[in-house]
Amino acid sequence: MIQKRNLIFLGPPGAGKGTLSDPLMKAEKLAHISTGDILRAEIKNGTELGKTAKTYMDQGKLVPDQVVADMVGRRLADADCKGGFILDGFPRTVAQAELLEKVMAEINMKLDAVVLFDAPEELLLQRLTSRLTCRSCGASFNKLFAKPAKEGICDNCGGELYQRSDDSLETAKNRLKVYNEQTAPLIEYYIGKNLLRKIDSSLPKAEGYAALQAVLN
Repeated sequence: MIQKRNLIFLGPPGAGKGTLSDPLMKAEKLAHISTGDILRAEIKNGTELGKTAKTYMDQGKLVPDQVVADMVGRRLADADCKGGFILDGFPRTVAQAELLEKVMAEINMKLDAVVLFDAPEELLLQRLTSRLTCRSCGASFNKLFAKPAKEGICDNCGGELYQRSDDSLETAKNRLKVYNEQTAPLIEYYIGKNLLRKIDSSLPKAEGYAALQAVLN
């Protein structure tokens, strides 16, 4: 069992965060905290935060950081997070990281580690432009690095695999540019908090998973 259990996974698109978080969550029974999932649930349940978020979204505006942070704080207070969690997609900026720290303090919770998934940009572009997605369950595979057992068929549900139109080289380069401008400053921020742990996510899956387990002990 890993020692560090309240986690943020940080890294550029294509770095392998999803690939390595899945087996870790299953093995360690960690909650997966996705801001997209939380947002949809709050809106569906008609909560006050959900109504506030929907007002912004209906106007085509971004949901304010404070609203998202409050939603995350409420989700982290749920029973399934007591044994540990992986935060996915939040924070994306230093301002969001500061808000997260405040809402976690309010529920007497703190981060154990922030894992940086580090890989060369050339490899990231290869991964991003060779991704395959299942039409049925949304699972991700990769033509080069995480092939399905049977070509064109999802290992999980048997659905059809396809390449999304937004997995082009131009889109991939833009996603990396946005990450470098907005999210990469979190690296120095969490080094300053003595929370950052780095793994080489260019390694094959089994070696990458072993490296991940090592930095969480």
